[in-house]
Amino acid sequence: QVQLVESGGGLVQPGGSLRLSCAASGTSIFSLRAMGWYRQAAGKQRELVAFITRYGKQNYADAVRGRFTISRDNAKTTVYLQMNSLKPEDTAVYYCHYYNDSVATLPGAWGQGTLVTVSS
Repeated sequence: QVQLVESGGGLVQPGGSLRLSCAASGTSIFSLRAMGWYRQAAGKQRELVAFITRYGKQNYADAVRGRFTISRDNAKTTVYLQMNSLKPEDTAVYYCHYYNDSVATLPGAWGQGTLVTVSS
């Protein structure tokens, strides 16, 4: 059973930066799996923010492209989301996702989420 633990959320002012981390355990094939970040704002549906395949290919939602960067450290079984130039509309609970394939097409496991609040 894969377990995902997110960290790094918090309160930040508009224009600021945060780095989210997601540590995976219970898997011996982390390096073979795509990983992703999703977010859910209050009253809205969960949406994809970014994913990274086992090959390192990245994909971003239009709303965050150029501001957010997803990366992974297979040795630490951890995926990161560097968020720069944050906007109030980035406020949401951010969830880590472990796909059941290498190219981010098969849904898998979720983390518990970490809250990011962008406000002055």
